This record gives sequence, C-alpha cells and structure tokens, in this order.
Amino acid sequence: HFPRTRPGQDLFCNSDCRQQGKSVCYSVNWTAGDTQLEVLNASTGKRRDSGAPSRLCKHALFARWIRLYRKLVVRGASGTPLYCEAKQAAGTYQTVKLQWLKGLQEAGLGTWVRKPPEQENFTLTV
Repeated sequence: HFPRTRPGQDLFCNSDCRQQGKSVCYSVNWTAGDTQLEVLNASTGKRRDSGAPSRLCKHALFARWIRLYRKLVVRGASGTPLYCEAKQAAGTYQTVKLQWLKGLQEAGLGTWVRKPPEQENFTLTV
C-alpha cells in the first residue's frame, strides 16, 4: 500500500480485486457536502459496504429533482412527470449528451451502451 494521504486511497491498491488485463472493480464518488466517499461495485452500481443503491443512481437523483420541481412548480404543469419525460425536457442535458455520444464515435471509442427505455418509465412519490 502507498502511504495514505487521501481518504480511500488504499482502495486502489487492493490486490483482491486487481487482475492483470482487467479494470479495477471499484468506483468511488463524492460531492461537496458529503462527509465520506461512496465506494461502489463498478459492475453492479451498488455500495460496497451495504449493497444499497448508489446516491448517484437514477432513483436518488430523480427524487432530488422532484423535490426541487415541486418547490418551483411551473404553472400549468400537471402531476409529477415520468423520469423519461423530465430527462427529455432537459434541453441542455440532451445537447451535451449528443455531443458526448458523437465525440465517442469520432474518437473511435465505440458507442455508449444504452439500457432498455422501459427502465426510464417511472415516477416517484416523495
């Protein structure tokens, strides 16, 4: 192990997970205001410590968006939108996403693996 100078740095040196020719099987995230890192199993997206979904999963991010949406309810808006409707309505997101996908192809990095559209047909009651 390297000297520990940053939180969770030893996670990248775990010999149990590393195999020659394979990528590290952990994913680490943190955001401003978080007290600790979130370490995920990169193949499942679940937390390594508890098996719970990540704080960055669609459900968690959409729940935050819904709370904000309800505070800023647009006149004439009816009910709570489906996740896919909210995502489609995000113009800047859609523009950047198309640029990202085009950039992947132009750089010869292949195409983005898409999940079935049915996985985005949900709403929340928060």
